[in-house]
Amino acid sequence: MKGAIVVVIALSIVGIIGLITHYFSVKNVIIRTLKKIPYKPASSLKTNELSKVSGKALHVKEPLIAPYSKRKCVFYQIEIQQKVSNGKSSHWKTIVSEERCQDFFINSNSDFVIVSPKEHPKNYTCFLVKDQDQNSGTFNDPSPKFVALLQHYNINHTTLFGFNKRLRYKEGVIEIGETITVAGIAKWKSLSEPIPEYPYSKIATLESSDKQKLMITDLPDVIEKRG
Repeated sequence: MKGAIVVVIALSIVGIIGLITHYFSVKNVIIRTLKKIPYKPASSLKTNELSKVSGKALHVKEPLIAPYSKRKCVFYQIEIQQKVSNGKSSHWKTIVSEERCQDFFINSNSDFVIVSPKEHPKNYTCFLVKDQDQNSGTFNDPSPKFVALLQHYNINHTTLFGFNKRLRYKEGVIEIGETITVAGIAKWKSLSEPIPEYPYSKIATLESSDKQKLMITDLPDVIEKRG
């Protein structure tokens, strides 16, 4: 009887930890936060107000190139993991986690907004849909393209005995022209140089503050659909 009670308590604790982890995941925190911020057209953003904008991402300078898919983008997140065993159990160990970003525009119904994510110190929270994945295993040879990627990160895809390691790769990007949603503190700034097809002398920006990081995502269920 006591053993059964212990099992029930242990399962309950595991379940509670799982629920807490899910609730406070980056993805769900971003979804909850964005849904609380009311929609406003980009042209109506108010200075120092927490605001969100949905629109197409456009590059300010030469775009980044995603490591595996080679897509032109303004933001990418990648992760390479290896399955490792420890006695009777095994788990996925992250061996590479890389994130790169650059300044970009959002074109929201022909109104432009500038977003400037910074990696050091990090001024944003970001969740990107992982739409590219690769994997390898004992009876699953990696593609030449996957091998080339692993070599770029100095990862050998085989063991000392010549067997394929169990590896997996995930990649999410903000492609040029992709519709995304960003939230931040609104500011208005004068343009030092004109932007093609934008006739105004000032442009809105979304920035971080001491208490509020930028929030960036390409999740389709938070994209503002209004015109």
